[in-house]
Amino acid sequence: MQLISEHIAELVPPLLEGLAVTLQIMAGAVVLAVPLALASGIGRMSTLRPVRWLASVYVEVFRGTSALVQLFWFYFVLPLFGVQLPAMLVGIVVLALNAGAYGAEVVRGALRAVAPGQREAGVALNLTRGQIMRRIVLPQAVPAMLPPAGNLLIELLKNTALVSLITITDLTFRGQLLRSETLRTTEIFTLMLLMYFAVALLITAGVRLLERRVRVR
Repeated sequence: MQLISEHIAELVPPLLEGLAVTLQIMAGAVVLAVPLALASGIGRMSTLRPVRWLASVYVEVFRGTSALVQLFWFYFVLPLFGVQLPAMLVGIVVLALNAGAYGAEVVRGALRAVAPGQREAGVALNLTRGQIMRRIVLPQAVPAMLPPAGNLLIELLKNTALVSLITITDLTFRGQLLRSETLRTTEIFTLMLLMYFAVALLITAGVRLLERRVRVR
């Protein structure tokens, strides 16, 4: 039993190194995806047709195509046009664009859920459209955004495994390397499963805490 524990302990440090890379990619993608989702969600409701059209094209393209194909296109096809991006940057940008497209629909749905009378009250107070959005609509829409946003974060975490296919040494890539070196498939993939699950639990707990803080009373 002690020998088994020692063998498992040897696997943990390299997997944790891979997990650190996974978390870096996820954090970078979230930083880009949040403003993308907000801008695109609001843009799809714009009265300006070009803005609405651009936002819709972005959302439909990235929702309607595979994240894996998007990743390969940015990493393998863009260099054919003279644009060579580091693998890490490609992973972050593609995952952010993908998550932002889904997030835009979350934002749009939450904004539409705010009662029209709230906007009318803002107009009656002589507020601009921007002020109505910032001071009245968004504060009421944010609580409705958080539960589906938490699901998107967990989906983003799982999608980070795709970056292993463009040579990034994330958790999945590290696990595959260890498996080929040690042939200890069961232990390695069980540890990977537990690590992904632990991060997902932390995300869920964080979102629920945020929900309690911003809940409209």
